[in-house]
Amino acid sequence: RGIQGVRLNLNERKTIVIIEHEENISSNFKGTVIDIETIGEFMNQYPDSRRYKDIQLVIFGFINRYALHILCAKGMTEIDELREGADKIIASLEKPFYAFNTDFERSVLFYELGKEINFDGELQETRESKRKVVRDLDIPNYDDPFYDRGLWCMNAWYNGEFDNAIAHNRACLLKERDILLKRGSRAPNELLFVK
Repeated sequence: RGIQGVRLNLNERKTIVIIEHEENISSNFKGTVIDIETIGEFMNQYPDSRRYKDIQLVIFGFINRYALHILCAKGMTEIDELREGADKIIASLEKPFYAFNTDFERSVLFYELGKEINFDGELQETRESKRKVVRDLDIPNYDDPFYDRGLWCMNAWYNGEFDNAIAHNRACLLKERDILLKRGSRAPNELLFVK
């Protein structure tokens, strides 16, 4: 039920190119928390979606009231297949959508999938680090090998340490679910999408 009836056969080839991780988890909220892991450089000279234009999706994860589900590309050539899988999954997920930093998720998905995905809930109250929020709300680390350091996850993915990268995304999803349950969300800021 994690993908609500949509089953994707992402591993048709003999070589596994997309690693899937799924856990049945019961959570008491409506909608879906989405968290992605990426590679690439920020373009900080832009105040709009172009800041994220050169960033590529390498892990797509979500948690809802039924399950936690993660898809991880096993290399650069598998990123297209991950995009295709993420696009199909997003269409099947229960709304509202939440993310810790909706500008990041919305912008990366805009460039990677070629369309705007509407997020209803921003989990950060202001520009704040997830590490600080987790500490302030007394949320566990959930075995995150990188302790909320996304750059370390990017480096692990580049080095083929997919288990650690997936463990980080899993921890992010659980932490973000707990943030949502403990203090709720706010409306995302306006974001200008520029091709």
